Amino acid sequence: MKPRVVPFGEGALLVELGNEFQENVVAWARGIAGYWETVFTFGPAVPAYASVVLRFDPLRLEPAQAEKFASELLARGEFMLVAPTKPRRIVEIPTTYDGPDLAETAERSHLSVDELVALHAKHDYTAYFLGFMPGFAYCGRLDPKIVSSRLERPRERVPAGSVAIADGQTGVYPFASPGGWRLIGRTELAMFDPSAVEPVAIRAGDRVRFVPQ
Repeated sequence: MKPRVVPFGEGALLVELGNEFQENVVAWARGIAGYWETVFTFGPAVPAYASVVLRFDPLRLEPAQAEKFASELLARGEFMLVAPTKPRRIVEIPTTYDGPDLAETAERSHLSVDELVALHAKHDYTAYFLGFMPGFAYCGRLDPKIVSSRLERPRERVPAGSVAIADGQTGVYPFASPGGWRLIGRTELAMFDPSAVEPVAIRAGDRVRFVPQ
C-alpha cells in the first residue's frame, strides 16, 4: 500500500506506512513519532509496526495544519528522517528460565531446553514499540531456530513478569492478564511503575538483553 495520512478522530492522525512487518518500516514509524514529539512538539505519538498515531490539541492546531505537518514528515522518507529521540539504552532483564511452555517450545523447535535458553539469551533485541498494555514492549527478532507460534488457546491469566515469545518476538508481561504468548521464564524487574520518573522499564528503540539467573 502507498503510505498516507488519514484523520483519526478529532485530535489525532493515523500515518499508515505499509501493511507488512519490516524492520526499516518499524524504525520509520519511530522516527516520525520522535520528530512529532520532540521537534514539532504537537503532542504524544504512538508508533506501531507499520503505522503511527500522531495526537494534537485541535484548539491549538487546526486539523488541516496538523495533516500538513504530518504529510511533510511522510514526504521526507524513511532514509531521510532521523528520529531525535532519547538515546537508545541497553536494558538487561534478569530472567529465570522455568516457564510452563519452555520444554514444549524446545521440543517443537527440535532443541534441548538449554539450547533454547542459550539462543534466547544470546541476542540483544530491539524494542519495536509498546502496546497491548502499559510497559509491554514488542521485541525482536528471535533466532529463527526457535519456533514460537501463539498458543491455540490463550491463558486466562498470565502472571506479571512472565517472559514470553510468539511469532518471532519476545516480551515481558508487566501485569497479570490474559495472554497467548508462550511462557519460557520470569523476571522480578518491574516493567511499569506509574509513580516513577520513567514509568516504563523499556522504551521504543531500546536494546533489550535477557540475562539468565
